[in-house]
Amino acid sequence: MHPRDIRIADYSYTLPDEKIARYPLPERDTSKLLVYREGAIIESVFYKLHEFLPRGSLLVFNNTKVVPARLRFVTHTGATVEVFCLEPSHPITDMATAMQQTSPATWWCMVGNASKWRKGTLTISQGDFTLTAAVGSREGGSFSITFNWQPSVMSFAEMLEIAGKVPIPPYLNRESEPEDKFRYQTIFAKHKGSVAAPTAGLHFTERVFTSLHNAGCETGEITLHVGAGTFKPVKTEKMEGHDMHSEEFVIHSDFLGHLMKKSEIQDPIVAVGTTSLRVLETLYWIGIKLHSGYKLNFAQPAISQWEAYELSKSLTPAQSLEILWDYMQSRNIKELHTRTQILISPPYKPMLADALITNFHQPQSTLLLLVAALVGEEWRKIYHYALTHEFRFLSYGDSSLLYVNK
Repeated sequence: MHPRDIRIADYSYTLPDEKIARYPLPERDTSKLLVYREGAIIESVFYKLHEFLPRGSLLVFNNTKVVPARLRFVTHTGATVEVFCLEPSHPITDMATAMQQTSPATWWCMVGNASKWRKGTLTISQGDFTLTAAVGSREGGSFSITFNWQPSVMSFAEMLEIAGKVPIPPYLNRESEPEDKFRYQTIFAKHKGSVAAPTAGLHFTERVFTSLHNAGCETGEITLHVGAGTFKPVKTEKMEGHDMHSEEFVIHSDFLGHLMKKSEIQDPIVAVGTTSLRVLETLYWIGIKLHSGYKLNFAQPAISQWEAYELSKSLTPAQSLEILWDYMQSRNIKELHTRTQILISPPYKPMLADALITNFHQPQSTLLLLVAALVGEEWRKIYHYALTHEFRFLSYGDSSLLYVNK
């Protein structure tokens, strides 16, 4: 079956409201850990993760950093309008540049209570700081918003730190609190640009990293800036009607070289989170496309929604990565900036990743489809076990280590 023909209703389960973790546990690494491998399920605790990973495993982390992307304005009538910054508009081409831009800046945003903002500008003032927002064009559910702020020498990222709020997931059904600014962020976050956390990484602590190192595991980092599209529900009966979101990612040549060597010797590659998995699999398909004469263009996703089901698997993972490596070396590219729109869904089988560390996801979501692509119909057994053994679900919930059913 082509994933276009998948009925999203076939990837559903009942998620009781009390199973949703609305707050994190006091200690990150004391979350429960479900380990699935070759049909067997083991229950443990996250700080024992190293016990379930072979020596030589390479764990791939997404080091993006969440920005306080929610801005709340009050109109002259007293109505509240929430502006959720999604991504910079043309001609800004990458998130790092956008975050350093000084006033003014134009972004695509979601606007809550937009009917109350009929015209003019909205303002936030705090002492010597002033922020104004002017609405422009609309495309689908997003608005083009131009921001101006004083002091104008302040960067966009600094402006958000003053005026914005942490964009905790909507399904938590609560306001963000001071603790969220710290806990809805991984301890290894470096590069600002995400509007949602790569939540699989929230469980990691220095204790866990030390135990992984002592167990002979290795780590690598990529950067994928998570967009609000990660929460986008599938509203169509079949997946052919769903438009998968595109996200920017960055890889360093040093990481690619390390990944290539691990692939050559077939050491286990473990994606920490669905975002890391999307990047890993996209890298394979970029190599395939470069082999056929493809030219990378940041303005377009390197891999579109359905391409992974239409291109030929004509190269081994190591061969494909070597082609990408040679491409970067011949052009003296230290950091590759591109985008991916890949939809990982049954019947897809990962080309690079051998296992995935991830939380428990919403029913009828693209993230659940991704899990099903790794473990097949066993996803039902895994989720039934989690539901009947007091596991906590979604962003602040418990974790799982899922080995791919080859």
